[in-house]
Amino acid sequence: MSFNVITKKIIMPDGKEITIETGKLAKQADGSVVVRSGNMMLLATVVSSPTAKEGTDFLPLSVDYQEKFASAGKIPGGFLRRESRLSDYEILVSRLVDRALRPTFPSDYHADTQVMITMISADSEITPDAFAGLAAAACLAVSDIPFNGPISEVRVAKINGEFVVNPLSSQIANAELELLVAANVNDILMVEGEGNEISETDMLAALKIAHDAIRIQCAALIELTAETGKTEKRVYNHETHDEELKKFLWDTYFTKFYEAVKLANPSKNGRKESFKAIEDEYFTSLPEDSTVNKTLAKWYFHDIEKEAARQLVLNERYRLDGRKLDEIRQITCEVDYLPSPHGSAVFTRGETQSLTTVTLGTKLDEQIVDQAMTSGYNRFMLHYNFPGFSTGEVRPNRGPGRREIGHGNLAMRAIKKVLPADVDNPYTIRVVSDILESNGSSSMATVCAGTLALMDAGVKIKAPVSGIAMGLISDPNTGKYAVLSDILGDEDHLGDMDFKVTGTENGITACQMDIKVDGLSYEVLAEALDQAKRGRLHILGKMKEAIETTRAELKPHTPRAMVIKILKDQIGSVIGPGGKIVQDIQKQSGATVTIEEKPDGGYVSIFSSNKESMDKAVAMVKGIVMIPEEGEVYDGIVKSIMPFGAFVEFLPGKDGLLHISEIKWERLETVEGVLQIGEQVKVKLIEVDKKTGKFRLSRKALLPKPEKN
Repeated sequence: MSFNVITKKIIMPDGKEITIETGKLAKQADGSVVVRSGNMMLLATVVSSPTAKEGTDFLPLSVDYQEKFASAGKIPGGFLRRESRLSDYEILVSRLVDRALRPTFPSDYHADTQVMITMISADSEITPDAFAGLAAAACLAVSDIPFNGPISEVRVAKINGEFVVNPLSSQIANAELELLVAANVNDILMVEGEGNEISETDMLAALKIAHDAIRIQCAALIELTAETGKTEKRVYNHETHDEELKKFLWDTYFTKFYEAVKLANPSKNGRKESFKAIEDEYFTSLPEDSTVNKTLAKWYFHDIEKEAARQLVLNERYRLDGRKLDEIRQITCEVDYLPSPHGSAVFTRGETQSLTTVTLGTKLDEQIVDQAMTSGYNRFMLHYNFPGFSTGEVRPNRGPGRREIGHGNLAMRAIKKVLPADVDNPYTIRVVSDILESNGSSSMATVCAGTLALMDAGVKIKAPVSGIAMGLISDPNTGKYAVLSDILGDEDHLGDMDFKVTGTENGITACQMDIKVDGLSYEVLAEALDQAKRGRLHILGKMKEAIETTRAELKPHTPRAMVIKILKDQIGSVIGPGGKIVQDIQKQSGATVTIEEKPDGGYVSIFSSNKESMDKAVAMVKGIVMIPEEGEVYDGIVKSIMPFGAFVEFLPGKDGLLHISEIKWERLETVEGVLQIGEQVKVKLIEVDKKTGKFRLSRKALLPKPEKN
C-alpha cells in the first residue's frame, strides 16, 4: 500500500524542531496527524458526525488525551496491568485542550465531535501536554470539519530570570513561573499555570512570549491546510430559525428583561423567577392551536436575557445583584468549625460556600503515582466535591467528574506553593473542599477555605493565599467594556472572560483563564490583573479576621510527627536485618516509623498520637545513629555475663565489654552475684578500638575511688 504522506516542519526561534505528519496513520478518521518533538510522538484524530441530532443546541465535543505506558517502555501497575479510565492528569490535559478548542468551533455547529490525542512515543525531556493542543488543532486543520482556527498551545516558563518556551522536563522544577497558553493568531484563548508569588508584570510578559511562539505554529497549520487541500470545509445546517418570531420577541420583550435586570435582585433564585415570569407571560398568551416553535422561542428568550444583562453592566455600570464592578460580595470566615478533623474552615462569599477539612497523615498515607511519564509518591492532595444540592439540583453522586478534578487541581496548585518544604513537613496532607452552596467561583472559595483550614491545623504555610474570579463584558461595536470582580455564576455564563487568580500579598501563585471573545487587548488584561490584585488583598484581609497566623500548636488529637536526618550509611542500622530493628522500635514504642533515602541522606519519620510513645521512639532512633564518643556516660543494660566481665548495650544495637576489672574498684573474683542480666547500669565509654571498632566500658570510673588506709 502506498501512502500519500505530507510532512510539515516547524522551526521555533530557539532552534527546536516540531514535525507534523499526516496521511500515514488512522486514515479513516476525518483528520489524523502525528506530531513529533524529539522522541515524543502524539497521534491525534478527529471524527465528527455528518449530521446533528435533532434538538441539539450545543456542540457535543469530547476531547480525550491518553498516554500509553508502552510509549515509555513501561507496564501499567494495578491488577489489570492495562490502561483503563483516564488518570486525573490525563483528564486535566483533556480539559486544557477542550477549553481551547470549544470556543473556536462555529456557534451553530452541533454535530457529535470527538478528538482523541494519544502519546505513542515518550521522551523523558519533552512534556507532551505542551503539544496536545497543537496536535488537536492539526488534525482539525487536515479535516473538512468546520473550525475557526487554527489555534495552538505552548508552555512558557521563567527559569533563572529568562522566559523559555516549551522547556525541557528537567528545567521545569526550577521555574519561577510556568504557564500553558492557548491562542489563535490574534487572541489568547486559554491560560493555566502557577508561580512562586510572581508579579502581574511577569504574567503579562509570559503571555506575550507564548503568543509569539503560537503564531509561528498557527502559520504552519495554515500552510498544512492548503497543502492537504482541506481549505473547503463541509456544508452543514444544524439550526433552523424563525426570523419573524425572533424579531417579535426581541422587539416586545427586550425592554422588559432590561427592566428586570435593573432591579438588581441579589438572589439567584429571585432573578430566575423574574425572568421566568416574563417568558410565562408570552407562552400563556399563545392560543392552544398556536404553531409557534416553543423550543426556538426559549432559545431567543435566553439570548435576550443574556444581552439585557450585558447591556445593564455596560450602560449602568452596576451588576445583576446590584454590586459595583469591583465590589466583592459579603464574606464570612470561620475556623475550627468541626471538632474532630485536624483542621477545618467554613468560607462563605455571597451564595458560594465551602466547608473544608485538613487531615495530617503519615508517610504510609502517601498517594502512589503510576503514570507513563511519572512514577512516585504524592504527599499533598486536594479534593473538591460539588454535590447537586449546592445549586438546588437533584443529581446522582457518581464520584468526581472532569469539572471537579479541574477545579480541585487549580486550588491545589494555588496552595502547594506556600506549603512548607518536605524537610520541614513530615506529614502527608489531604485537603477536602465540600461545596455546600455555589453561585460563582467555588474553586476560589476552595483556595480560601483550604488556606484557613491549613492554618487552623497548624501547618506552617509561608503565607495565606486567597483567590478571586474576574469577568469581562465587552461590546466591540461601541468599544465599551467592564471588568468585573468576584463574578456570579450568571456573569460567568453571559460574560466574555473567566479569569481566576490566586496569590498571597506578595504575588500570584496560580491562575486559570478562559476567553470567549476576540480582540482582548493586553491593556484590558493588565487592568483585570490589577483589579484582581485589589480584590485578592481585600479577601485576605477578611480571612485574617478569622485567623491571622498559623496556630502555634497542632490540635491535641493530631498525630505528632518528627523527622530525624541521618547519614546514608546509617539507614541500614535503623532498619536492621529484614527490618528487625525498625519493627522492634515500633513494637516497643507504639509509634509509626518510616525511613526514606534521599540524595542528601536518610530521613526517619516518626508519628505518634502519644508523647511518651514519640519520646521513646525518638530516643531509640537517636541511640542507633548516635556516634559513641570516648569519655561519654551512657545508661546501659546488661545483655550477657561472662567469666571475664559483662557485655552491656549502652546504645541501641551497640554493645561494649565491661571487663571484670572495670566493674568496681575492689578486686572481683567473679561477676556472678555482682551484675544480673537485664540490670540497668551506668557506664562510661573509655576506649574505642581503632582497628576492631570494639568498645571498652567502665563502671568504676563513675564510682568514688576508695581512700587508701
